[in-house]
Amino acid sequence: MDAPVWTTQPPGALAPYACDPARSRGRRHAEPAAPTRNAFQRDRDRVIHSTAFRRLVYKTQVFLNHEGDLFRTRLTHSLEVAQLGRSIARALGLHEDLVEAIALAHDLGHTPFGHAGQDALNACLHEDDGPAAQEPRGPDEPHGGFEHNLQSLRVVDALEQRYPAFDGLNLCFETREGILKHCSRANAEWLEAREPNGVGARFLRGQSPSLEAQLANVADEIAYNAHDIDDGVRSGLLTLEQLEAVPLFDQFRREALAEFPRLQGRRLLYESIRRMLSAQVYDVIDATRAALRDAGVRTLDEVRASRPLLGFSAGMRQASAELKRFLLVNLYRHPQVLDTTARARQVVRDLYRAYCAQPTLLPPPRPDVNVSLRRRAADHIAGMTDRYAIREHERLTGQRLFGG
Repeated sequence: MDAPVWTTQPPGALAPYACDPARSRGRRHAEPAAPTRNAFQRDRDRVIHSTAFRRLVYKTQVFLNHEGDLFRTRLTHSLEVAQLGRSIARALGLHEDLVEAIALAHDLGHTPFGHAGQDALNACLHEDDGPAAQEPRGPDEPHGGFEHNLQSLRVVDALEQRYPAFDGLNLCFETREGILKHCSRANAEWLEAREPNGVGARFLRGQSPSLEAQLANVADEIAYNAHDIDDGVRSGLLTLEQLEAVPLFDQFRREALAEFPRLQGRRLLYESIRRMLSAQVYDVIDATRAALRDAGVRTLDEVRASRPLLGFSAGMRQASAELKRFLLVNLYRHPQVLDTTARARQVVRDLYRAYCAQPTLLPPPRPDVNVSLRRRAADHIAGMTDRYAIREHERLTGQRLFGG
C-alpha cells in the first residue's frame, strides 16, 4: 500500500497576494515543522486547545451567560467569525487556515462582561491613586491601560503556559499580526523595542496587515451585527417592527416575505438575517476583487504597502454603519443592558482594587516575569469568565450584584 500524500495547501489555489505558510516569517521560538499540518493549521489547533479559548464559552458577548442559554458568547461569536472568514477566504484565494486561526484567537484577551469589563479595567489601570499606582511599570508589561487586542497577543505570547520550552503558544508572525488589530503608538513602540520589525512595526510605519488579517476584522463586524440582531430580538429588547427602520435588514425582510408570504416570527427573522449575511459576504468578495484589481496588487509585500484593500463597497459600508448606529441606540444603550453593564463595571473595579490592596489574593508572581502589581491584577481579571468574576466578587466583598 502506498504511503499517504499529505498536502499543506488549502482547498483551491492560493492567490499570489495570499499568505503562504511555506513562506511564513516564522515563530519567535524555532520549532521543527509538523509532518501533517501546515504552520497556520498548527496555530489554529493550538488556539483551540488553549485554556483561554475554553474560557470564551462563559464570557459575555452582549448578554451575560446566566441571562439565557441561547445567547451568543465570545466562543460562539469566534466560531461564527471563523465560518464567515473561511467562506470569503476561499472565494478570494486567501489562506483559510490562517483566517480561521486569527478569527478563533482574536478575542482571547477579552475581559469578562464584554466591553463593559474592558472599559472598567482600562479605567482602573489609568487610576493614579493608591500604592499600586506608584509602582513602576515592569519591562515585561505594556505601556499602560488595557487594550483587549494587545491582551489577546499577551495571551498567545506569554500568559498561556502549556509547553516546556517557551511561554505562550508560539504562533506564527502572520497569526499574531492578525490578532493585534489595534494598538496604541506607545504600546507599538514597546512591542518594537522587544521585537524589532515585529507585529508592532506596521502601526509605526502606517502599513497594512495581510489580507487574511483584514478579512478576520471584516468577518468580525459582519458576525456581530447579525447575531446581535438575533440576540436582541430573542431577549425581547428589539422587535421585528423596530428593525423595519433599518434599511439593510428591512430589504431582506421584504425579500423573504415576497418569496414566503406566510413567514413570520423567528423563521422570518432567521431568513432575513441569512439573506443579509449572504449579501454582505458577496459584497466583500466583489468589492475586494475590484480594489485589488484597481490597486494592481500582486504580492503580499504590495498588500502591506497599500491602504487596506479588503472590505465592503461604499454602499454596503454605509448600510452597515446605519445598522451599527441602530444597535448602539436600541440595544447596547437599552436601559436593561446599561443596568447590567454598570454592575459589571463595579465587579471589575472592586476586584481590581481588592487585588491591588491585598496582593496575596493573586496567584504567586512568576519569578521570570517582571510586571507590576497592577498588571498582574489586570491579567488575572482579564482571564476570568463572567461567572467566576461574579463568584469571586461576592466572596471578597459579600455583595451579590447578579442573580442566577
